[in-house]
Amino acid sequence: MEEHEVKTVLAEEQAVFKDVKIDYDAYYLYCDAAEELYMDEQQMKDNDVRLKDAYRKKEGLLTSSEISGIREKYGISQRDLSTLLGWGGKTITRYESHQVQDRAHDTILRKLAQDPEWFLALLDEAKGNLSADACHKYLNTATALYEENQDSYLRKAIEASYAKYYGNREFHGNTKLSLDKAVDVMRYFAASAHVTNLYKVKLMKLMWYADALSYKKRGFAITGLVYQALPMGAVPVGHNSIIDLKDVPCEEVDMGETNAYHFSLKGDVSFPFLSREDKGILDTVIEKLGKMSKNEIISFMHKEQAYIETMPRNIISFRYAENLQI
Repeated sequence: MEEHEVKTVLAEEQAVFKDVKIDYDAYYLYCDAAEELYMDEQQMKDNDVRLKDAYRKKEGLLTSSEISGIREKYGISQRDLSTLLGWGGKTITRYESHQVQDRAHDTILRKLAQDPEWFLALLDEAKGNLSADACHKYLNTATALYEENQDSYLRKAIEASYAKYYGNREFHGNTKLSLDKAVDVMRYFAASAHVTNLYKVKLMKLMWYADALSYKKRGFAITGLVYQALPMGAVPVGHNSIIDLKDVPCEEVDMGETNAYHFSLKGDVSFPFLSREDKGILDTVIEKLGKMSKNEIISFMHKEQAYIETMPRNIISFRYAENLQI
């Protein structure tokens, strides 16, 4: 009946949960006098969660802390999140404590974590079942997250528009689309002191020449962009969206009856997604074409076999890169 201090120790345990053998860490109290391990009530609950989280990880499901992290991201209570999703009022509480979610619910939670736009849509549908103050709070939080994620939505939209070209190496230059590289290429041209009056039309031509020259020299393009033959020359599919990507140094300029898009980048900048060989190709394009005016580069482009042989608005094949003028 003596009172004395006990230690908290970590032990590696093994159990079977839902017919799956699980290894997990469990905390116990250890009595030196009795040389025994035992658990208090709180440790029993915590170790139960550790077991089930280990199962979740093994099965590729969200852990209890990851589920609570989704709530924290939106600042929403357990009950309100259950209401938002149309689930029972205690569902999220159970998932964060002792119950393992099924895969269907796990998929929904993952989508919610990645898609603030969907959260906003669900909030609009569920607002009649939530308090006005709670709705206002969740709306502000999700809207801020949505605005932060605009670049990822834009990237997904561009990538979706390119899906139909993946099977044709002559369209994408034998390169998987890399929007990171596309952004760096635009930044590289915009940062060069040897590129003058860089507006959208000229930039689009420089990008095509960079990808075509890369394909000619190495057998693959730099960016994976697909180019169309438009009246003023080669233009990437989705070009209006591409220049809106984050970190593209684009400024809209009022030209009176219309607006123009000017590209310029100053200061000490880096291009983490471009290799030394990529930069060498871009430097060649800059040397040959960087000082040309818009009209000069359009005229030069119109003499390319790739442009001459391609019907208006059709996709330009990279097979013509062998006869590039530079």
